[in-house]
Amino acid sequence: MTATVMATAALHAARERFRRDGHVTLAGIFDAARMDAAGADADAFASDVIAGLDAAARAKHVETGGRPRWIDHPVRHRPLFRRLAAAPALVAAVETLIGPGVDVYFSQIFFKPPLDGSPKPAHQDNFYAGPNDPDGLVTAWIALDEATPENGCLEFVDGSHRGPIHPHAAPPGQPHHLQIAAAILDRLAFTAAPVPKGGVSFHHGGTIHRSAANRSARARRAAAITYVTKTTRFDDPRLNYDPAMRLPVT
Repeated sequence: MTATVMATAALHAARERFRRDGHVTLAGIFDAARMDAAGADADAFASDVIAGLDAAARAKHVETGGRPRWIDHPVRHRPLFRRLAAAPALVAAVETLIGPGVDVYFSQIFFKPPLDGSPKPAHQDNFYAGPNDPDGLVTAWIALDEATPENGCLEFVDGSHRGPIHPHAAPPGQPHHLQIAAAILDRLAFTAAPVPKGGVSFHHGGTIHRSAANRSARARRAAAITYVTKTTRFDDPRLNYDPAMRLPVT
C-alpha cells in the first residue's frame, strides 16, 4: 500500500477485521518523508506549548525527555496536521469503517521519549466522549515513529467494542486519566498492536485499549485523530469537548 487510496478489496477486508476485533492496523497510509515532516512539526508545536507553561504546569505535563505527555488539537492549530487529517487515503479508510461523510471532532499528539515515556491507562474512548451513536466514532492513531511493544505501542482487548462501556475513574490529581478498574482488567487479555512508521491503527470508540511506558532507546510519537459521522454528537461527555472545534474533512 502507498499514500494513495487503497484498493476496495483491501478496505473491505480491513472493515471486516475492524467489525470483528474493534481495531485494525493499515501500513503505508503515509510515507516516511511525510512522517518525518509531521514529527518535526509535532516537536515544534511541543516547544511552543512548553514555552507558555508556568513551572507548576511544566512539572505536571512534561516528561523527563522534555516533551509534553500530550498536546490537544493539532488538527485545529497546525496546518500540516490539518492536511494529514484530510489525506484521501486516511479519509477513505475512515469512511469505510464508520460510513461516508466525516468530521474531525478531536485530535492529540502523544509523546513517549526514549526510556521515559509514561504509560496510558486502559480506557474506552466512548466513555470520554459520550456519543449518541456508539458506532459513529473511530480514532485513527498515526505512527509518526515506528510503534512496538518495547516503546509503548497500543494494546487492545479484541472484541471489547461489542461489550459494555465500563465505569471509569480518575486517580487523585489526574482528571484526564479516566481509566477502567483493575478488577475488571484482570479478567481481560490484551493484544499488542505494533504499527510501522506511517501506518495507522484504527479503533472503535468502545474498544478497550492502553499503552505501556517506553522502555526502549527510541522515541514513540503518534497523532490520534478522532473522526465522527455527520450525525454523531457528544451528548454525554466526561471531559470538556468544544463542539466549535469540530472540523469537516468531507
